[in-house]
Amino acid sequence: MADLNGKRVAFLATDMVEQAGADIDLVSLEDGEIQGFNHYDKADKFPVDRTVEDASAEDYDALVLPGGVGNPDTLRTDENAVRFVREFFDAGKPVAAICHAPWVLVEADVARGRKLTSFWSIKTDVKNAGGNWVDEEVVLDGNLVTSRSPKDIPAFNKTLLEQFAKTPVGAGRS
Repeated sequence: MADLNGKRVAFLATDMVEQAGADIDLVSLEDGEIQGFNHYDKADKFPVDRTVEDASAEDYDALVLPGGVGNPDTLRTDENAVRFVREFFDAGKPVAAICHAPWVLVEADVARGRKLTSFWSIKTDVKNAGGNWVDEEVVLDGNLVTSRSPKDIPAFNKTLLEQFAKTPVGAGRS
């Protein structure tokens, strides 16, 4: 198992995030709670640790963009969320995105020239943004890990843990 001791990882999410079952530092659009979903059914609520407006990639070692449809669709319309994602790429920090989350990568203009995967229904969006979309369980392109859907979570988790473990603790954190 990859050693993530001391690593600080941000999960950027909002209502309708697809639940995955991890303890995280949750960054969202507003204070309070976000509503998790299991597909289209409401599930647990999660307390927000910090708003994205007040967050910076400098505060974290890595970023996870969870899936669901509504979560990334909402995030990609928020300028602070898009900025936050772009900062991780600018800093060369690892980012992992699953399911529909690559929509946020498209909006942040970081998909261009990268090999990645996503839920099949957004492959045209990824391609139109200059990404090289492939239908694979998990794709690693530099510091970016992507997967297609919840059925790929075991491979996604394994790859993101390996990638995140390579980043020195506190690298670039203020």
